[in-house]
Amino acid sequence: MALAVMLLNGTSFHGGCCRHKVLLSSLRPLLSNSKLYSSYRRPGAEPEKKLSWQNADFSFKKSIDHLKTQLSLLKKETQDYLKGPGGNPLNQHLLEQTRVLWQFRSQEDLNKWVISSDVEIGGKSKVYIKLGRNNQAALLYGTLNTEVPRDGETKYSGYCSMKSRPEVGSFNRKKYYDWSNFNSLYLRVRGDGRPWMVNIYTDPYFSHQKDDLYSYFMFTRGGPYWEEITIPFSKFFLSSRGRVQDNQHPVWLDKVRTLGFTIGDKVNGPFQLEIDFIGLLNDRAHKEKFAYEAYDKNTPV
Repeated sequence: MALAVMLLNGTSFHGGCCRHKVLLSSLRPLLSNSKLYSSYRRPGAEPEKKLSWQNADFSFKKSIDHLKTQLSLLKKETQDYLKGPGGNPLNQHLLEQTRVLWQFRSQEDLNKWVISSDVEIGGKSKVYIKLGRNNQAALLYGTLNTEVPRDGETKYSGYCSMKSRPEVGSFNRKKYYDWSNFNSLYLRVRGDGRPWMVNIYTDPYFSHQKDDLYSYFMFTRGGPYWEEITIPFSKFFLSSRGRVQDNQHPVWLDKVRTLGFTIGDKVNGPFQLEIDFIGLLNDRAHKEKFAYEAYDKNTPV
């Protein structure tokens, strides 16, 4: 189906020509087949009135403009790759001690993040995000509600989260963050005393690892003062589908996709978290490789 939509998007139609009508009429039985696309719909979401291919804009000019944009992005990526890791010279990369990944100073910075809550499964928690005072931080706030939806299936509820959007390269290729030159996550936050879970999502090599998640706790002390929090990557533990795994291994720092924050401490009521910036730190005093016991699967007999 995706290939058919791409072909339709790239087709040039001129006035007086009805070739596209013939093409659409021939592909309509194929594209309208419900087996070719997912019929899953989140609870509370309105059903789609049109299929995705019916909303496609068959414009040759826009296709050319899009191609030019992607080629310019590819050119910039190639130049950065030839320059060095992360677009920096090699000597600067090796001596780098800190790096700011995200800071919140404008609405454009907030648009790089996505918020969600248990409303997606029928819950009643609410979460919002906006710029803080003087546009100097991101203010994540809302209300946590642990009431379980009465759908006969959901057993637990009450969470809110904030997650960065995945980086996309030219021609919609996946891009990864390479944090292998650092050993700690460094944040400047101001919370209300409630604990948060910091989550690192990586892109796995195998499909059965797509639900793998690396997490660790972030405790805020509350009050009017900002606090700087350092979390070593060696402390992050592996879980899959909400279950902590027996076979633990360190985070794949060279294939990081997104970073997220989740609150779900089972305490009903309002919450808020202000984030000034999120960065990386290479702490030379931290020598720990991994905080948890790792099992050797190939133990000699």
